Amino acid sequence: MDNNDTLTTKSRSYEYAVAKFNIEAAMNMSGLEYMRALAAGEIGAPPPIAQTVNMSLPFALEEGSAIVEAYPADFLLNPMGFVHGGFAATILDTVVGIAVHTSLPKGIGYTTAQLNLNYTRAILPSTGKLRAQGKVIHSGRQMATAEGYLHGVEDGKLYAHATTTCFLFPLKLHKGQVAE
Repeated sequence: MDNNDTLTTKSRSYEYAVAKFNIEAAMNMSGLEYMRALAAGEIGAPPPIAQTVNMSLPFALEEGSAIVEAYPADFLLNPMGFVHGGFAATILDTVVGIAVHTSLPKGIGYTTAQLNLNYTRAILPSTGKLRAQGKVIHSGRQMATAEGYLHGVEDGKLYAHATTTCFLFPLKLHKGQVAE
């Protein structure tokens, strides 16, 4: 079989802004205040990963919870013709991380230490918009845990779910980093 019979060539380009992490804002705002300001465009720019994987900024933020939406597309396909599992992993890692961030006091940062993910069904470009919800289970002095769920907006089906453990740490300026 000739590859040209099944091959379609497309291109994708997009613009994105890269903003320096606003450590001054992070030092003087709670995690919820920081995430709301970021989502409103008041500090920095949306993280470039959002445009890369077709994900919205968080549109629902409360202390310890967050919701984002994402749109599967053909540029996310794996060799089997399904949306690559890294798409769901990225969306879920983002929403549980944001949920953790919203639970943090001023001057505290986090990083993902562990992400456990379960896929429940294949995602296709035709699946339509997906909604990810993240919720903090525990937020302590040194670690936080959260869970997240990825559902189809139109069909209500669960496509994947995850749990995370995040390390919490005091924010500080690092060599070469400048407070704005």
